[in-house]
Amino acid sequence: MEKIRILTSKKKEPIASKVVDFFAAIRFQESIFALPFAYTGMILASNGIPSLGKFLLITLAMISARTVGMVANRVIDRQIDAVNPRTKNRHLPAGILKSIDLIIPAVICSIIFFWSAYQLNNLSFYLSPLAITCLIIYPYSKRYTWTSNLLLGWTLAIAPSAAWIGIQGTLSWQPVLLSFSVAAWAGSFDILYHCQDINFHKTTGLHSVASKFGVVTSFHISKILDVVSLVCLAGLGFWMNLGIPFFMGCLIATSLLAYKYVLVKPHDLSKMGIAFMRINAFVSTIILLGTLISVII
Repeated sequence: MEKIRILTSKKKEPIASKVVDFFAAIRFQESIFALPFAYTGMILASNGIPSLGKFLLITLAMISARTVGMVANRVIDRQIDAVNPRTKNRHLPAGILKSIDLIIPAVICSIIFFWSAYQLNNLSFYLSPLAITCLIIYPYSKRYTWTSNLLLGWTLAIAPSAAWIGIQGTLSWQPVLLSFSVAAWAGSFDILYHCQDINFHKTTGLHSVASKFGVVTSFHISKILDVVSLVCLAGLGFWMNLGIPFFMGCLIATSLLAYKYVLVKPHDLSKMGIAFMRINAFVSTIILLGTLISVII
């Protein structure tokens, strides 16, 4: 019996390890980037807290869609990642995982996403293939256009409008304005993040804002996008008559985005790591909290 237990244990260990590696490979913890803005759209569409069923379906749809997008990014870019000094130790180029280890869960997540969209309403279901297509196509963009950083922003910007549709079954201009804000915010931090790869992009012929315009100009563009994002948020607050908590959240978000440029500078990208990522996660979370408090008080 003891021998059987040992053999069984040996069979389970690789599977458990692959599960852990899978979540690490897709940076599952970074779902916090997109989820808060999706929840913001959901709360605004509900004018309060939605039903538990809607909340769970939207959460499932968002997490599963993000998983598909991250898998597409990792699998499609695996050969690029293998020769990029910054990414060569990722799970696929390092041989820790095989492409199939990511593709199978991504297929399952696609099914979950389509099912969740179907359960929400007809419009959500009809638009779901478009959302998945955008997520899969995005990784190819850096091969053809410097606007790839901005395209990432628009990919993430699907979230709040999609959540709004999930609640109301229709799309209005208010969530579109919120999506503009998200697109500018996400595009801004992606431009800065890829400044790290400017030399690699230039030598390999890949495209980014940094490789097109240089690091200094990229920082200026990033700042402009952050201002656009904040203006859109403020405009949304006035348009929807949101309360003081929402605008307090906008002020805190402004401070956080300003601090981002204290943390990283054109001549010093050394802090473009966990702290930088956390700042951007805090921005979306603060806006969510400000929105939630505004609509329930």
